[in-house]
Amino acid sequence: MNRTTTALTGALAFLLAAASPCLAQPTLILSTTTSTQDSGLLDDLLPRFEAKTGIKVKTIAVGSGEALAMGRRGDADVLLVHSKAAEDEFMAQGFGSLRLDVMHNDFVLVGPSSDPAGIKGLSIADALKRIAEKGLPFVSRDDRSGTHARELELWKKAGIAPAGKSWYVATGQGMGETARVTSEKKAYTLADRGTFLALRKTLSLEILVEGEKDLWNSYRVIVVNPEKHPKTHEKEARQFAQWIVAPETQKVIGEFGRAKYGQPLFVPDAK
Repeated sequence: MNRTTTALTGALAFLLAAASPCLAQPTLILSTTTSTQDSGLLDDLLPRFEAKTGIKVKTIAVGSGEALAMGRRGDADVLLVHSKAAEDEFMAQGFGSLRLDVMHNDFVLVGPSSDPAGIKGLSIADALKRIAEKGLPFVSRDDRSGTHARELELWKKAGIAPAGKSWYVATGQGMGETARVTSEKKAYTLADRGTFLALRKTLSLEILVEGEKDLWNSYRVIVVNPEKHPKTHEKEARQFAQWIVAPETQKVIGEFGRAKYGQPLFVPDAK
């Protein structure tokens, strides 16, 4: 072997070695509810995961319903969602190979400080009834998200069918945009506390109803089943799922938002 051939062989070996980590670590597609994005939590968490593992994460923030639909189609590797009944169905149908509890916060009913419906301090059921009786504007995400699913459950418990009513405004958008529309219209809406606190300074809204069991809002991570979709990156997805419930990450989640808002936006749930 001559000197030129040896040099070329060495250069090729170097390039292959340099490229091998990239080849070994595909980009992980995370489909998640908009609240984890709008609250800023993922901006804090994902760089930590990428630094620790070398795995890049592409985030697609949609409602939980669409996130689960992406999982069904094999368009995502891992999901971070908060729509328990829909998740149960997803798992029962074999689309998820692993589901773990991650964290919780709660939903709050927000509206203008003038509170024309007079709902401050009422139960969530009585507050919704009052809004409906007075025909005051209520803005719904109407996007098959976990927040939308819970909102519909709350209307049902209150004995009200709001769809089609003139006062019921459907945005078809995420939490951030829906909160903005609510603020502009001096209306009411159901929001997750984390996103509301993150956006509060940009909104003319305040929390009027909070603290009930029916307003509990829990999040779980789900790995898409490779038996349904062999091209998904299950190994990396499991790595992410195990990382987000690890004590070190749970501590970060439990502290997120405390310095800026005076309270954490999420409570860790992994055991």
